[in-house]
Amino acid sequence: MDNASARNMWGDYLDKHLEDAFHEAPKAIYFCDNEKDANECAKLVKKGIKKATSDSLLGLQYRKEKLPKMGDFTVITDWDGKAECIVKTTKVQLKPFFSIGEEYAKTEGEGDKSLTQWKKAHWEYYTRELEEFGRVPRESMIVVCQEFEKVF
Repeated sequence: MDNASARNMWGDYLDKHLEDAFHEAPKAIYFCDNEKDANECAKLVKKGIKKATSDSLLGLQYRKEKLPKMGDFTVITDWDGKAECIVKTTKVQLKPFFSIGEEYAKTEGEGDKSLTQWKKAHWEYYTRELEEFGRVPRESMIVVCQEFEKVF
């Protein structure tokens, strides 16, 4: 783990949770592709409001990132890389964009928590994300729906 702030937080977590000492070191991430949203999302996770995130499967594949799996730990940072909290993945589902429902949008905890707002914000994000690969989002594209709980 390159991020010193995240490494320190993971060490503090392990001091209190020796049972997790054999887990692979978590990756450190911030949400979104801009400072304002990244910092807001970190605060929402820290407060226990945001309990999910949604990557496009295409984006993960193009960036050669692994699919998340149950039991994964992740250090959530702000835009500048300051560790804010640690989450543990509790559920991962692959779903077409068109099949995302109100309950999931609410779990993601952003904006007004409505499905309409979720679809608008994520469509805009996926458009920016896939543009660099010469792709565009589609209603049928697969979304990696990752739910998590804050553990530290």
